[in-house]
Amino acid sequence: MISRSNVAVIRVVLPYHLRNLANVGREVDLQVQGGPTISAVLDALEAQYPALRGTIRDQATHQRRPFIRFFASGMDLSLESPDDPLPATVVAGVEPLRVVGAMAGG
Repeated sequence: MISRSNVAVIRVVLPYHLRNLANVGREVDLQVQGGPTISAVLDALEAQYPALRGTIRDQATHQRRPFIRFFASGMDLSLESPDDPLPATVVAGVEPLRVVGAMAGG
């Protein structure tokens, strides 16, 4: 939800291996300044949990890691611009942004 000070509290669900690395529960709440985007959420996540730096996106380029996906509102946001606004349901706190570790193989 957005408060008067232009801060949104975004709920983020992390995959098991990142929860363990950050020593957190299944879901974290992050205060995001300005417009809530995936980039802003990841900035807040990495600031609050430094152990996650470089795990979701490359530290230098800020490009999403190949086997990481983002989901919200029934949509895969992984290929969208990380600077696009998050869905209204995420900004309102109705549902979380989900970070998912994808799997490959056959």
